[in-house]
Amino acid sequence: MQSSDAPILRGAAIPTGLVGVGAVALGLLVSGGKGALAAALATAVVIAFFSISALAVSWAAKVSSQTMMLAALASYVVKILAVMVLVTAMDGVSVWDTKVFGWTVVGLALTWIAAEFRVAMQRRPYIDEPGPTLDRTP
Repeated sequence: MQSSDAPILRGAAIPTGLVGVGAVALGLLVSGGKGALAAALATAVVIAFFSISALAVSWAAKVSSQTMMLAALASYVVKILAVMVLVTAMDGVSVWDTKVFGWTVVGLALTWIAAEFRVAMQRRPYIDEPGPTLDRTP
């Protein structure tokens, strides 16, 4: 991970974790222990998936900007498919509340994206300066 990517990762993971704690409390109020367990699991899933994605994109940025874009798109598709597989696999599970899990995943994913966007907008944008150009005037 590049040192410039660490503040973005921290700036997204910390608010998501805090909202996850609130989701656990809300899940406890709504569905008791099953709701709290579902919210805690959803918090762990979202933070893990998005952190792995950020690390993969950061690694790919060292290679090239095209590789970084490919890694970002691929990690997005993998996250969506993995969440779909998790939700499908947990359809009949009675250990935790699946509705609380689903809504918590959606809420925390939106929280992560908003926090990441906020941190990225606060940072100074990275702009490639054009290289020296040849003066071709006659």
